[in-house]
Amino acid sequence: MDPPSRPRHVPPPGGVRGVRTPAPVPVRPPAPPLPLDGGAKRLLDVTLGLALLLLAAPVLLCAALALAVRHGPGRVIDRSPRAGLGGRTFVLRSLRTRWLRLDAVSRLAHVVRGELSLVGPAPLAPDDPRLLDGGPRRWRLELRPGLTGLAQVRARSGMPWDEAALLDLHYAQTLALSRTQTQRIRLDLAILAESVHTPVRATLRGPTRRAKGSLSDTDHRLPGYSPLE
Repeated sequence: MDPPSRPRHVPPPGGVRGVRTPAPVPVRPPAPPLPLDGGAKRLLDVTLGLALLLLAAPVLLCAALALAVRHGPGRVIDRSPRAGLGGRTFVLRSLRTRWLRLDAVSRLAHVVRGELSLVGPAPLAPDDPRLLDGGPRRWRLELRPGLTGLAQVRARSGMPWDEAALLDLHYAQTLALSRTQTQRIRLDLAILAESVHTPVRATLRGPTRRAKGSLSDTDHRLPGYSPLE
C-alpha cells in the first residue's frame, strides 16, 4: 500500500511570504494615428493662406487687369476641374500667367476655402488613375491637394528618384509617421521655405545653359521608363 501523498503547498494570493511580488507594468495602448489632413495643418493653411492672399491681392489685381487689356476679359482666369479631399470635385481657378508664379499665388483663395492646402500632392483631374493609388488606404483621398509640395520643389533636379508620384507618396508617408502636429507643421514650413527659395535663387542666377557633363540620369532613360517598376 502506497504511503499517502503530501498535500501540495499553495502560496497565498499575495505571493510567497517574505517575497515581494513585483507590480505589473501598465501597458500603454498605441496612440491612434493622426489624420493625414486636419488639426494644426488646417490652421496653418487658414492663417498663413489668408495673410498671403491679403498681401498679394494688389499684385493679383494688377496682373488680372493687364491680362484683360491684352487678351480680353475671357482670357484672364483658367478653370479646370480637380479632385480634392475625399475625392470631392471643385473648379480650380488661376490666373493665365507664369510671371512671378502668380498663377500659383492666385490659388490662395482655394486654400482659405479648404479646397487646397498650402502643401500637399499635386491637384489631379477627377478621372486621373493616380487617385486610386496607395493600396487600401488611398492616401490621395485623405489629403487636400497642395498649392506647392515636395514634388514641385524636388522635381527640378531631374533625378529618377525625384519622380512626382514617389515624392507625393513620400510626403504622405512622412505625415502618417509623424507623432505630433508640430512635426507636421515643421515639414510644411520647410517645404514652403524651399518653394520660395528655389525660384528666387533661379531668378538671381539668371538663365543657365546645361553642359553635357551636368546631365542627370533622367536624360538617359530608356523609352517606356516607369519609376514605379
